[in-house]
Amino acid sequence: MQTLKNFLLYISAFMPMYFLVLLKLVVEIINHNLSFNVLNTINLVTLLLLLGLSVWGLLWNVKYNNDEAKEITILSKHNITDQHFLGYFSLFVFFAIPLDLSLVSAFCIYVAILIMIGIVYINNSLYYINPFLNLLGFNFYDITYMEAGSTQKKNAKIFYRGDLVIENKTYFVKLKNENFCFVDKKKTKKS
Repeated sequence: MQTLKNFLLYISAFMPMYFLVLLKLVVEIINHNLSFNVLNTINLVTLLLLLGLSVWGLLWNVKYNNDEAKEITILSKHNITDQHFLGYFSLFVFFAIPLDLSLVSAFCIYVAILIMIGIVYINNSLYYINPFLNLLGFNFYDITYMEAGSTQKKNAKIFYRGDLVIENKTYFVKLKNENFCFVDKKKTKKS
């Protein structure tokens, strides 16, 4: 089950790109620059399926995550959103603009590149690289923290909507793993 959740996180990281490619495809069909042939229909259905899986995967991992929220005190934070967002977003533009998915060869290259990136993404636990979450207003932080009742310092990468304040605050975090977790704002309290 965890492998499926991780795979869906990878799929969701490309949600903006799927939308751009879908938009390009629909505009080209509306302007009669492309016809509804078999490949274009497969592209359209695949993009809609990927968008649906992306939304479902994010909701499953973020909103309907059954992991226990742990109480933590954040000792230090470093906003590293910019280190990952622009590099990944440029990949979207690279794919969406010049790629002609009406050609079978371009479609095969597109799929092969996504598979190669997916292998690296999942094998290296790069779940925190998700530009769609950045577009939704989440910032990405590298933190040092201590769990309640512990004196051991730990590190994690977390998403937080807005600016993370660490002075005099206790947070509850759903620690999926050290590379993908969210602050549970419903439970966060001032110390």
